[in-house]
Amino acid sequence: MLITSVAFAQNRNNQIPVLKVQPNSTVAYSGNLANGKQIADLSWAANSSVACFPATKNQKFSGNHVFYTTTIPKRSEMFIKVIPKNKKQNFSLYAYQVGAANNQLPPNLSSCVTCEADYKWDYKRRGKTQDHTRQVHLNAINNPYKVVIVVVGAEGLTSGDFTLEIKLNGGEEMIAMTSEVKVTKIITKGAITTVNGNLNKGGLIQDLSWAANSSVACFPATQNKKFRGNHVLYETTIPKYSEMFIKVIPKNKNQNFSLYAYQVGINNEQLPPKLSSCVTCEADYKWDRKWRGKTQDHTRKVRVNAINRSYKIVIGVVGAEGVTEGDFDLEIEIKKR
Repeated sequence: MLITSVAFAQNRNNQIPVLKVQPNSTVAYSGNLANGKQIADLSWAANSSVACFPATKNQKFSGNHVFYTTTIPKRSEMFIKVIPKNKKQNFSLYAYQVGAANNQLPPNLSSCVTCEADYKWDYKRRGKTQDHTRQVHLNAINNPYKVVIVVVGAEGLTSGDFTLEIKLNGGEEMIAMTSEVKVTKIITKGAITTVNGNLNKGGLIQDLSWAANSSVACFPATQNKKFRGNHVLYETTIPKYSEMFIKVIPKNKNQNFSLYAYQVGINNEQLPPKLSSCVTCEADYKWDRKWRGKTQDHTRKVRVNAINRSYKIVIGVVGAEGVTEGDFDLEIEIKKR
């Protein structure tokens, strides 16, 4: 990871460095508190239309404030972390989101979309630890935002080297669907039905914004790369008073597959990327980290259920990270309640 130095001071014209971020990547910049300035009036931070940190914490933000700005793309998450070079120095951090044309800066910031802050705790918190670093998290769904990031010296601190890390999950540029994805109907027979398939029978769905839509809520935009390969779509029906267990088993255990399934009314013909809403959508994909007490292999599985009525179930078997070819078995098990 390349660390870039951004060293010029904020001047009276509020000129601040513009930092570049990359989708699904981490960038790092070096700086020093000496390049900032103190802000005597911190009342803006406790204003209900900003709500960044309470006035009781003003001492944590009484040193120099070093400003940076960047952009958070739509359908993305941003993780911001400041790492003081001297572990004994006390730093604070805050970041807020505003519209692209909003040029207000503290202490003249009257409102923002959201503001998050981190500072040294006054007491220990059960089950949590804190070191010399500070970090905040922001996200954007349907719109991009300007992000103002501020590294601060606590307790009057005005000098100290630091590294600023910005990790962006998601944020890729979306383009139109590049191929037509046809749907194969499956008529379930018996308790378990197995279908053989290959990813090369599907197609790419480049616009995955439908999945993060709150009326679908299938998987977050930060996981889009897990659904960047071919989508093979199937359609079946779940009877009322039943549970359906869906499992995809790649023939090659080294291939990375993903899986999703959503419920809609029997007569609903909408398909991704034009799916506007559904009863429920469940997805499974390779974990980014291990979960305590759980294990994951090359298979992916989801569960859906029906109570008082039957539903159409659309199943998507997907190649992760651009995979477009690979044999698999799709198992559909139905259990009556």
